[in-house]
Amino acid sequence: MVPSIAITNRSLHDQVANRVRDLIIDGSLEPGSRIDEAQLIEDLGVSRTPFREALRTLAAEGLVIVRPSKGSIVRKLTPEDVFSMLEVLGQLERLAGELVCVRASDEEIESLVTLHERMMSYYDDRDRMPYYKLNQEFHSRLTELSKNETLKEMQSNIQARLKHIRYIGSQKPGSWDGAVADHEEMVLALNDRDGERLGEAMASHLLKTWVRVKDSI
Repeated sequence: MVPSIAITNRSLHDQVANRVRDLIIDGSLEPGSRIDEAQLIEDLGVSRTPFREALRTLAAEGLVIVRPSKGSIVRKLTPEDVFSMLEVLGQLERLAGELVCVRASDEEIESLVTLHERMMSYYDDRDRMPYYKLNQEFHSRLTELSKNETLKEMQSNIQARLKHIRYIGSQKPGSWDGAVADHEEMVLALNDRDGERLGEAMASHLLKTWVRVKDSI
């Protein structure tokens, strides 16, 4: 039984999706495991309909595999899957970093810096889940500010599939410290509007993520 996760507003399937997504991200629902729908429905305090809708949402994100008549499972990525995704994501975010320094307004750059500072406050408190969520928001927002819709769509698709992988990338103190150092370099480049430097920092960060997670997959 998963404690303290009951849904209070039962009409919103996105709340259910958010809760189940968090369980996948933090490993409570392990990669490759079968999802015990009856138990989760009871734990969340919802009916079957919004739960099934939530599973379809998570399947569209690439986090869950829905198997008719066989039950749903948490998608499990192979090391080869993870490396190839991180390799491509690194190049997408390299381009995003280059474009954002040209296309974003001063106010938009400042909003990214503010987001980074909020993220750092959770790092200082060693509060991983809210740190992780703001980290994901930072990467998504930076890509959005590249103002290239195709790039945004491709980055979002890959990032969604790597949610658990990115979360475990900061499970060791040294790994988390290294990831934070990468982000500090990104913000310095952002403030200088140095697109080449920012792009390199983004790509390097994703390749370092592979080093941080490869032994945990």
